[in-house]
Amino acid sequence: MFLGLGMNGCYPHSVAKNDSIVQPMSVFKAYDIRGLSPGEIDAPFAERLGRAIFAQLSPKRVLVGRDMRTTSLELETALIRGLTENGVDVVRIGLCSTPMFNVLLGLADGSFDLGVMVTASHNPGKYNGFKVTLGNCLPIGQGNGMEELEKMFFDEASPLFARRSDMPGTVTDDTTALNRYVAHILKLAKIPTDMPKMKIAIDAGNGMGGAVLPRLLENLPWLEVDHLYLEPDGSFPNHEANPLKHETLTDLIGLVGRASCCMGVAFDGDADRVGFVDEKGEQIPGDLLTALFAEEILETTPDALVLYDVRSSWTVPEVIAEVGGHSDACKVGHANIKKMMRERSAAFAGELSMHFYFHELWNCESGDLAMLLMLKLIHARQKPLSEIWKPLKRYAKSEEINFEVADPKAKIAELKAAYAATATAVSEIDGVRMEFRYPEDDSQNWWFSVRASNTEPLLRLNVEAKTETMLMHRIEELRAKI
Repeated sequence: MFLGLGMNGCYPHSVAKNDSIVQPMSVFKAYDIRGLSPGEIDAPFAERLGRAIFAQLSPKRVLVGRDMRTTSLELETALIRGLTENGVDVVRIGLCSTPMFNVLLGLADGSFDLGVMVTASHNPGKYNGFKVTLGNCLPIGQGNGMEELEKMFFDEASPLFARRSDMPGTVTDDTTALNRYVAHILKLAKIPTDMPKMKIAIDAGNGMGGAVLPRLLENLPWLEVDHLYLEPDGSFPNHEANPLKHETLTDLIGLVGRASCCMGVAFDGDADRVGFVDEKGEQIPGDLLTALFAEEILETTPDALVLYDVRSSWTVPEVIAEVGGHSDACKVGHANIKKMMRERSAAFAGELSMHFYFHELWNCESGDLAMLLMLKLIHARQKPLSEIWKPLKRYAKSEEINFEVADPKAKIAELKAAYAATATAVSEIDGVRMEFRYPEDDSQNWWFSVRASNTEPLLRLNVEAKTETMLMHRIEELRAKI
């Protein structure tokens, strides 16, 4: 296991070779840095990361925030020490959600060279990590600096890594951050003045949504809220803060029914992802939420581009085309999507995992903004939420199915070869997605996507078909092959 730095500055379970460190298992992931904490990520790791960030990127001014996990404060302190000892000036937000952190970075309009958020997002409490973002709100990720940062982290021989400043950097606390974030989200949401009384249920999952929502909700006097697990608690005592998993929504679904709410809202640990259940307690799939939000956004930005990830239903591009927009598929993961949004000037993007990205937010996510848009949508359409989203359920679709395989890349190649002769469309932008359309009998239409996880040693499968019978048949066929 890849452990944190020991007292002698070495990784106890790593291999020393030519006075450098060779890591057996990296915590530098495709989208962020994440691992067990304490264990893989500890205070010496965080201080070393601060030094590596300076050595690789030479920032002069850095924004730093953290979530409520039990190790976040010590990691934040050590990270700041690693930065300031090299003369970097740090502005510290303290406790904040990831959307709040991103918005403050964006509002700074380039006055920060980069930002670092201490969080492990939706992972269980035993994990922690770092999201590193450039001053223009573009994340450091695979293909955009993560490999170079990882190399610098382990390159003790680099003269850049060893340098120190004669004049340490300063640390300043930002005490108005929350108010500025809330004001910006309300400005973007453009809530109508005639909003009726509405009642919703919110499950903050003991995550950072609980630190932001009270300030946001006090600006919405027409909204009645029954809430669950609003108190930030890094041990996540009630359930994992992951709205993608249906089992984490049990308490929220129960509250929606008991309190006769028009919807339920569930946030993940750092509040950048948000899930919804309708007034009947049924979970709305993330890709259909993408379609729903796209409909609303395209009303005010017609002819715009909307991105969706490769696991998304055929419904998504169909709906976007029906309301006059353009669409394209993209790789999974926030770093990939934000980069593509910037390159293609997309108005909006959504993922199956319930990340929703807004051009006006520097292509970043905000569960808070998504929640406000959903409330506007219900009011505008004058229908229960179940009647709004159910017509979008045009196909039978699986949940994401995970497999442990020895060689994910080889298995993907094997599946591609097995279906190549009958596929009518093939995409390899992320693993492989193969589509099969039969004009003479569309009841046979189906597709599958299979890709290696960027965060776990798993192969992830998604399948969609015209009918439930066809879906089950294809799932079992693929399961046998995998």
